Amino acid sequence: MTYAIETEGLVKRYGTTNALDGVDLRAETGTVLGLLGPNGAGKTTMVRALATLIKPDAGIARVGGFDTVRQAHNVRGLIGLTGQYASVDEEMTGYENLLLLGRLLDLSRRDAKARARELLARFDLTDAGDRAPGTYSGGMRRRLDLAASLVGRPAFLYLDEPTTGLDPRSREMVWDLVRNLVREDGVTVLLTTQYLDEADQLASDIVVIDHGRVIAKGSSDELKGQVGGQSLEIRPADPARLPDVTAILHELTGREPVVEPERGQATVPVSDEDLLPVVVRRLDEAGIRATELALRLPSLNEVFLTLTGHRNQDEPEHDDGQGDRKKAA
Repeated sequence: MTYAIETEGLVKRYGTTNALDGVDLRAETGTVLGLLGPNGAGKTTMVRALATLIKPDAGIARVGGFDTVRQAHNVRGLIGLTGQYASVDEEMTGYENLLLLGRLLDLSRRDAKARARELLARFDLTDAGDRAPGTYSGGMRRRLDLAASLVGRPAFLYLDEPTTGLDPRSREMVWDLVRNLVREDGVTVLLTTQYLDEADQLASDIVVIDHGRVIAKGSSDELKGQVGGQSLEIRPADPARLPDVTAILHELTGREPVVEPERGQATVPVSDEDLLPVVVRRLDEAGIRATELALRLPSLNEVFLTLTGHRNQDEPEHDDGQGDRKKAA
C-alpha cells in the first residue's frame, strides 16, 4: 500500500540530543493523522522534516511518494503549512496577504485575486479582507493563517498547534474548517497538538511520541483500549445522596469508587457493561435521581498520562533540540 505520508526510521540529532529517534509513521490519503507528545517530544521537528525545512540524519520520509530530501522540490509543491506563530504580514490587509502569496506561487494576477476572494469567503473573512491582521481577533488570525496555507491548493496540510490560545468557539470553527478540507477536498492533514480533545475530534489515527520515539499508535478508541477498562460515572441531582451512590456502586462492583465531592460525582471501574441497567434499577429503588450517568472508556488525557507518565500540559512546543521555548497563550 502506498501511503500519503510515510517515514521509516527517521532520525534528527541536535548535538547529543535525538529530537527524532527512529520514528515510523504513516498517513492514508484524505485522513487526519494526529501527532501527540509532551513539550520537546519531537513533534515540530517532525513537521519541519516533512516540510523539507530540515534534513534528517537517518531514515526516509516520503510525502505523496516523493522523498523529502532527494525530491524536496516536488514535496514543496504539494504541501501547505500553518505553524504555531502567525505567518502573515501585519502591515498588509488580509486580501493583500493572500494576493501576494498567490503571485509568489506563480498564479496570474487575475487568478491570484480570484483565489484570495474565494478563500476570504470560505473562511468567513470577506468583511475583514480590507483590514490589517493586527485588527483581527485571535480566531480570525488563525483562519487567515489557514487560508494562507491553502492558496496553492495543497494536497497535504501540516497544522502545527493550530488552535493554541483560541477561545472554544474559535477552536470549533477551525475544527470545522479542517473537517471540510478533508471531507470535501480530500486533503491529507498532519496535525500536531497537545489539546487532546482536538486529536479526539479530528484525527483518524494518532501517533504518540515521547523523547523522539513512537510509544503508541492507533485510533483514539484503540489507544483508549490499550489502557483498558471502562468507568461508570454518576452524579446525583441531590449532592447529599452522594454517599448513598457510593455505597451502591461499592456493593455492586466490589470496588471502592473514586469520590469527587466538589463535582458531586462518584466513579468506579467496571468490566461488565450489563451492570449499567442494574445500577439504574438500584438508584431508582433508592429514590436517587441522577443528573449524569455514563459508562465511558478512559479519556485521551488518561491515555496520555499512562503512556508518558505525566499529564499533558496543554502548552505549545517549539522543539529544536536546544530546549523548549513556550509561547504564552
